[in-house]
Amino acid sequence: MTQHLADHPQPTGGPQGPLPDGRPGWWRDAVIYQVYPRSFADGNGDGNGDLPGIRSRLPYLADLGVDAVWLSPFYASPQADGGYDVSDYRAIDPMFGTLHDADALIRDAHELGLRVIVDLVPNHSSDQHEWFQRALREGPGSPLRDRYYFRPGRGENGDEPPNDWESIFGGPAWTRVPNPDGSPGEWYLHLFAPEQPDFNWENPAVQDEFRSVLRFWLDMGVDGFRIDVAHGMVKAKGLPDMGTKDQLKLLGTQVLPFFDQDGVHDIYRSWRQILDEYPGQRIGVAEAWTPSQERTARYVRPDELHQAFNFHYLGTDWDADALRHVIDTSLDAMRPVGAPTTWVLSNHDVVRHLTRLGGSLDRARAATLLMLALPGSAYIYQGEELGLPEVTDLPDEVRQDPAFFRRGPGDGSSDGQDGMRDGCRVPLPWTSDGPSYGFGDGGSWLPQPSGWGKLSVAEQTGKPESTLELYRRALAVRRAQAALGAGDAVEWLPAPRGVLAFRRRGADGSAVVCVANTLPDAVELPEELAAPGTLLLASSPYAGGALPGDTTAWWSA
Repeated sequence: MTQHLADHPQPTGGPQGPLPDGRPGWWRDAVIYQVYPRSFADGNGDGNGDLPGIRSRLPYLADLGVDAVWLSPFYASPQADGGYDVSDYRAIDPMFGTLHDADALIRDAHELGLRVIVDLVPNHSSDQHEWFQRALREGPGSPLRDRYYFRPGRGENGDEPPNDWESIFGGPAWTRVPNPDGSPGEWYLHLFAPEQPDFNWENPAVQDEFRSVLRFWLDMGVDGFRIDVAHGMVKAKGLPDMGTKDQLKLLGTQVLPFFDQDGVHDIYRSWRQILDEYPGQRIGVAEAWTPSQERTARYVRPDELHQAFNFHYLGTDWDADALRHVIDTSLDAMRPVGAPTTWVLSNHDVVRHLTRLGGSLDRARAATLLMLALPGSAYIYQGEELGLPEVTDLPDEVRQDPAFFRRGPGDGSSDGQDGMRDGCRVPLPWTSDGPSYGFGDGGSWLPQPSGWGKLSVAEQTGKPESTLELYRRALAVRRAQAALGAGDAVEWLPAPRGVLAFRRRGADGSAVVCVANTLPDAVELPEELAAPGTLLLASSPYAGGALPGDTTAWWSA
């Protein structure tokens, strides 16, 4: 049921046209809210979140004050990796609903002034994808095998993998398959789980297929794509050995033969032409783990994508010097290519920032206000506006992250869940009591902590001191103040040790001062910072003078 743009209402709220300086781009200072569909809201009571559930909660997101919603995958999938193993890119998995539900969600979001960004997973498919299944049935020499990386093994009988690459989820990045007659056959590449074979992007059929998929969803009315593993689609010629073990430790530190190869940029130039064919400023967002911000900036050159996630910022400790450095280097890297910097603290793949930054709610709130004061676009992960922590005591028998099963317990970080991802995907609490705290009538696919109701939307709504109301006020102030979000620079101000202070200036002549105390104890501020203007907002109670520990404040100056 392909839909055309003319059939869809366009967003009515938020930043729509060019910025005051004349540059087009609603995304340049947008606040984008990530929904992990299985864990957001359950519309049919089966314990899993779905598209009707999301649709019913869109007014909540509009009231929160975000500009766009990014939906993690809802495509047909065996769910070997939370939907990032896609078996049909043009179909909705029955767990989440139907294409009619997707169409209705997009329409409702646009009527509420919300744009919709969907996940695209082009590095790999599910092993249940029709192409891969045909490749297995037809055996060596099948043209379908060239759409993936099938290779003969090494060693006398081909018993060893074609090279030494390791899977991101642990273990070798190759799995051997039998020939149609049952004899041992070729190996196929999967940088992630064995159920996720990598596409061969040198094959024209793969390129044509994804150009068609882009148009399918653009015709449905989506406003853009978040591109999963955007740095991974092109592999080095000849698939050379790494020559080292523990390759995961090298991720994000250097260009690898399977990540951040220069050839990926040709793909995005092709995609940008398609995005630009459609009215309404459709965008592409790269999930690109790169060795440097300068390498990240290559993904958002004027003829490529529009945004790239700033993982260098996400991984920075709550330390004034480290934060100032990453802010400066992020802005400096993006300025030459004319792209906005993005800021993010949490997502579906990392430990929630409240827990990651030490477990302090005050610190998490302060980190949020600091992020929202920076120039560029900000991403919010579902539940962070409620102050949700990482769930670190999930029993092994309920965990579903494939990395857990590939690596096993104890083979990860010390965050209480071995670095796995189930703890940030526990379904949201909407009410203070009742079945699954309002998530749905049929329980929840991952168990919620017993105290979850105290953090629910219902419990926090209308309470000025709550984290939810802080987010609502912060997003309202950010939208009202031209000095917040827009632009590409900050003006640093002298500040005591452990304190960050900067001024932001708007095109309308307005100015906002942001001061963040990253220390656990209060800090006496110099007069020019203690009251630089009218206090707009503070992450903790503050009446002037000494700024409390782990607190960020905004002033209109």
